Amino acid sequence: MTVSEESEIPVYLRLRGMIAISIIEGKYDEGDQLPSVRAFAAETHTNPLTVAKAYQCLQDEGHVTVRRGVGMFVAPGAVERLRVQEREMFLTRIWPRMRGIIDRLGISLDELVERENA
Repeated sequence: MTVSEESEIPVYLRLRGMIAISIIEGKYDEGDQLPSVRAFAAETHTNPLTVAKAYQCLQDEGHVTVRRGVGMFVAPGAVERLRVQEREMFLTRIWPRMRGIIDRLGISLDELVERENA
């Protein structure tokens, strides 16, 4: 049995990833307001301080902006920057681990393609 990769990632980074994916997938467009910290905490059943840390991470990276007294908004250009950032993370961190699992289990490229098309 192996330890879940997800359990090794801090909660605030998992939340940051959820928001990033929502932005990339168009749930939140550039200029859209993100849910309040309290609303997102309630939605994800997490601590508001943890959500605030995830939002702060996105703000530090320049993907969201703060309008004092109003809330957090998706910054201009965030979609493309996040896509590039998440793509790089996938190729350098996630794919090598996935490739290792595929090799250990003896799964062929043909089998993966067949499953995808099923």
